[in-house]
Amino acid sequence: MQFYLKLRQLGTKMQKLLDMQCEAGAEALQDQEIAQHLQKLNGWDRAGSEIRKLFFFRNYYETIAFVNALAFVVHKQDHHPELSVHYNKCVVAFSTHDANGITLNDFICAAKVEALVSTQA
Repeated sequence: MQFYLKLRQLGTKMQKLLDMQCEAGAEALQDQEIAQHLQKLNGWDRAGSEIRKLFFFRNYYETIAFVNALAFVVHKQDHHPELSVHYNKCVVAFSTHDANGITLNDFICAAKVEALVSTQA
């Protein structure tokens, strides 16, 4: 199955993350690096040793469609988030447990997830 995404203006900073692939053994980023990467992602914030965002939808169907698309994208990266799924919202949180913190892999996946909601049908 192939997905075709028509992306809105995502900006060149986020585009660099979209073009990258997750790599095994990624090391935890320093606070300054985390802050710089967060500036590239709309609405994402840091909560301790993870980055997260709350996504809102019109109904349960749209929420589950988002979760299914997210699962497809992150599975290809072999980097999986913590999810909290509700009727019309979903909290997505990335952290790299092996690195005991936030890595570039978390930002790569966050950018790919962000691209899912930055598309037009």
